[in-house]
Amino acid sequence: MRIVKKITVGVVAVLGGLLVFSVKFISFLISNSVALLSDALESVVNIAASSIMLFSIYVSGKPPDESHQYGHQKIEEISRLIEGILIIIISILLLYTAFNRFLSPAELHSLATAISVSIIAAVVNSGIAYMLLKESKMKGSPAFEGDAKHLFSDVLSSIAIWVGLAIVYFTGYSFIDPLLAIGVVAFITKIGLDLIIKSSNYLMDPASREADKKIREILESHRNLFSEYHELKTRRSGNMIFSELHLVVSDTMTVKEAHDIADHLEIEIKQGLPDVNLTIHIEPESERKSLKTIKGYRR
Repeated sequence: MRIVKKITVGVVAVLGGLLVFSVKFISFLISNSVALLSDALESVVNIAASSIMLFSIYVSGKPPDESHQYGHQKIEEISRLIEGILIIIISILLLYTAFNRFLSPAELHSLATAISVSIIAAVVNSGIAYMLLKESKMKGSPAFEGDAKHLFSDVLSSIAIWVGLAIVYFTGYSFIDPLLAIGVVAFITKIGLDLIIKSSNYLMDPASREADKKIREILESHRNLFSEYHELKTRRSGNMIFSELHLVVSDTMTVKEAHDIADHLEIEIKQGLPDVNLTIHIEPESERKSLKTIKGYRR
């Protein structure tokens, strides 16, 4: 049910992107403004990125299989990486278009009408971005987060363009138009680089400090059940966190008793951290003491 909701949100984002592009392109046709053209072309990236996001969500929702025994969640990070690369590519194309407009200035038309049409697109974009950001926080989806931040950057760049075109409208200084396009390029390039850096970091399976802290708190609240724990490790993969630890129990415990304790802890941790997949390795107390003695001797 959860994956169906995520796919539905993804479909809304793609359809919304098509609508926004259509409205923005109409505003360009009305005005002949290269700044508004850059705004429309950025929406092409939005559509492509949302499509990639939708595909990644579909794949990440598949259960583990023989080829991917830990699941497919990491594809959402790949989606965010691709989105960042797409933003950089469109930035280069926009920069080229802006410089050409500097060399060959063009007359602008009906700016007031074009800006009014563009505002409609920005309102739609804002609604979609808010929806995606809300869903990303609820479901811990990096794909949704990447798309939401991209759309918010689109809205901010649109506002900057309106202000600049208003200045052109009242002053007649048409050279401001390509300058605005260059400003948009600088802004969205930063967004693209941020997404690339963040996704690259997550693709390297970083530890989760939040999960580590929460797991330790739960373990400490059940210290009467075991002697100690060690080797607690966490790694994030997409919206999942994989964790493992060694639990030291009394030698007098039966296998079933030790297994029941491990099960109890796993259930407690799962309730507090639904996205954590925990593996507990049981160690008898005597073995742990022997290892400590050997390590102490080696020192």
